Amino acid sequence: MRSRQRKLFGAVFMVFFVIVYALFAMVLAQATAMKVENSALRLLIFAVLGLGWAVPMIPLISWMEQGEK
Repeated sequence: MRSRQRKLFGAVFMVFFVIVYALFAMVLAQATAMKVENSALRLLIFAVLGLGWAVPMIPLISWMEQGEK
């Protein structure tokens, strides 16, 4: 697959993934974090959910940046 095609596919997938993940994170935060009384634990839950989308994107970004084979 050519570099431009890889980047286009990756960008479209990233937008789709972030939208789906945001919806999932909102549901999960509403179900768990809003019921927690401890502020520090609530902050930790929101931080993990807020940054959780980046971990699955690392392999995709590496794949997008590969050179021509």
